[in-house]
Amino acid sequence: MTSMTWLDDLAEKALARELPSRDEALRVLTSPDEALLDVVAAAFKVRLRYFGRRVKLNYLVNIKSGLCPEDCFYCSQRLGSAADVLKYTWLKSEEVLESAEAGVRAGAKRVCLVASGRGPTDRDIARVSDTIAAFKSANPEVEVCACLGLLSDGQAERLREAGTTAYNHNLNTAETNYGDICTTHNYQDRADTVNKAKQSGLSPCSGLIAGMGETDAELVDVAFALRELDPDSVPVNFLIPFEGTPLGGQWALTPQRCLRILAMVRFVCPDAEVRLAGGREIHLRSLQPLALHVVNSIFLGDYLTSEGQPGGRDLEMIADAGFTVEGEGERTLPDHRDQVRLRRRGPGTALPANA
Repeated sequence: MTSMTWLDDLAEKALARELPSRDEALRVLTSPDEALLDVVAAAFKVRLRYFGRRVKLNYLVNIKSGLCPEDCFYCSQRLGSAADVLKYTWLKSEEVLESAEAGVRAGAKRVCLVASGRGPTDRDIARVSDTIAAFKSANPEVEVCACLGLLSDGQAERLREAGTTAYNHNLNTAETNYGDICTTHNYQDRADTVNKAKQSGLSPCSGLIAGMGETDAELVDVAFALRELDPDSVPVNFLIPFEGTPLGGQWALTPQRCLRILAMVRFVCPDAEVRLAGGREIHLRSLQPLALHVVNSIFLGDYLTSEGQPGGRDLEMIADAGFTVEGEGERTLPDHRDQVRLRRRGPGTALPANA
């Protein structure tokens, strides 16, 4: 009989939804390339338990681009950015709906409506809520995630009443590192917005950006902070170093490093929807199919200000790797997470089949 390895122990902890130790999480990040397939295999055990071989497709609609007063150093839409990106104010509702419908036709189960800016005004919330209500009326089974920046009191509730499923606001990096990537708001502002979304009954979505000069310890810190925040969805982005931003030209990631980061997040957040997000094509490159053994969710098509892999290529990749696209009526999250969300929404509520 073979003895248990440290990766077997780590997988067993994750299967029991136990938090790994910091040393174990760091060991994943510092493991040698020779152990990479073993790391992926251990993470796959966890992914398989909670999500089977399903891949959830998400489609992003950029409803307001550029013109942002915040100075997030990684962002092409930041204050003072010289990056060559489109800049426009709020799209008309019919334009948003047309784009969102295109995502649904391509197979997306969740549509993400994203607007640049510090946060929405109440008038902005009304505008977005009307659009979401119209979309949900035509597509009741499709999830809608809003990402509009920092929320004020009561705004999350209004979004939920309009039919919004989830709210995204990423922590991005460790609290100790936050001042090095943004000065116009702080880490706690972001955590507070995620908590407002959660308390309103929206499904919380919060993740990170890797490759911004953070240390291994800081990557572990943000993963552990996300575990404590307990979002249902954890998008993992890899820095796209846009020229014209303070982090332009910073290429610190390899495909192997990206896989180790994804695996570490899976071990720390075993039953959350871990989504492979921005930067996957340029950093993972030919190892993207291997990442599907760790994550259970991807964006289909383009991102906010950068082009993604063509949607048809994504579907081929999923099929070739032996996975299936998560279909209508299939729940993404494990039952125990759905029950937690029911308690947050209050008595007398029920979740739709794919809420």
